[in-house]
Amino acid sequence: MASGEPVQITVSMWSWEGLARLAFIAQQFGYEYADLQLSGDKFALFIVPDPSQQARERAAQNRARYPDASDGGSLPPVVPDAIDLLKARMVVDSGSQYTDKLRMGLLVFVLTTFAAAIGFRLRADTGAVVIVGIVWAALMSLLPVVLVISRRYRAKHTAQLLAAGFTPVTDRSGRLRYVPPGGQLPGHGNPFAGGA
Repeated sequence: MASGEPVQITVSMWSWEGLARLAFIAQQFGYEYADLQLSGDKFALFIVPDPSQQARERAAQNRARYPDASDGGSLPPVVPDAIDLLKARMVVDSGSQYTDKLRMGLLVFVLTTFAAAIGFRLRADTGAVVIVGIVWAALMSLLPVVLVISRRYRAKHTAQLLAAGFTPVTDRSGRLRYVPPGGQLPGHGNPFAGGA
């Protein structure tokens, strides 16, 4: 980040809270959250320089207050409300990356592969085939439940963003994103704007 260039952070072990904290700290040093996308079995977090005067002033103040931050020293205190909003943006952004139809197809593929792996471990006798068939059917019956829970989770976070004054906009790739009050899509012409 010291170079002032866009940054992509790829993580496999994650939590919404941890990713939101990471983006929040980046904001304290002159960056802004741009996007969160699922890439294979990992998440890619995109942060870009924030060219606003307020961001530059905040970054200069925090660099002076926390000179050892880049070496593992103390960091600016976390603001829980800001973390909650970043988390909501990340949930909505990652949820809008795929359509429900594509998400269903991916889940069918993953669960079928999982059931096949169980069958492989049990060997290919008749009993194993029956067990794998039952496990596969049980997993498939859970798909609608998973999709409903996912939609409700995204709807809850979308409502949180709207209540905070965020505006829905469609980015260049056709994804529905939410812009902070008085803001625009992150990146301001940067290569990570509107997704990478």
